[in-house]
Amino acid sequence: MTKLSLEEGEFLVRLARDAIVEYLKSREKIEREPPSDRLKEERGVFVTLKKHPSDELRGCIGFPEPVEPLVKATVEAAISAATNDPRFPPMRDPEEMKEVRVEVSVLTPPKRLEVDDPKEYLERIEIGRHGIIVRRGANSGLLLPQVPVEEGWDEMEFLSHACLKAGLPPDAWCSSDCEVYVFEAQVFEEEEPEGEVREKELTEE
Repeated sequence: MTKLSLEEGEFLVRLARDAIVEYLKSREKIEREPPSDRLKEERGVFVTLKKHPSDELRGCIGFPEPVEPLVKATVEAAISAATNDPRFPPMRDPEEMKEVRVEVSVLTPPKRLEVDDPKEYLERIEIGRHGIIVRRGANSGLLLPQVPVEEGWDEMEFLSHACLKAGLPPDAWCSSDCEVYVFEAQVFEEEEPEGEVREKELTEE
């Protein structure tokens, strides 16, 4: 996947914020002409909303697979993160966005890890580089690559929390009928609500 420039990342973060504010005001979905053709490519994307300054999560929804042009997917994910995350009450007042930081994660396509023994996952997954998806049957749980860094998890904790998010037992990843996928992400975030946008370092601190 070709990496995005900071300018392109900033465009996506501003787009996500504007999409939420406009939707809360008018229930209309904005359309913007992107500054580059790369932003028209189909890519997976997640939009994360965090309260400022506590960094408490306020919503996070996206598309793991590249099924929509990045600009359109960002708008859809942003609106859903603000209004359709089942873990939180839906945003109703656009003024709330003045207290929320926006983070946009642009994903590489997920790749399944093929292993002979599930314990190999612990060697194949890199904290600070990989996000993971755990799937078993109809259950699926995704965690972005920045999450284990922020939470201080090791590889086993990362896998266990992905299982819990999928509604599975924490050790479900040890089962032969459980599939584990990895992906990478470029993450762009506001330093404060409506503030400067930077690319987030994902390496372990």
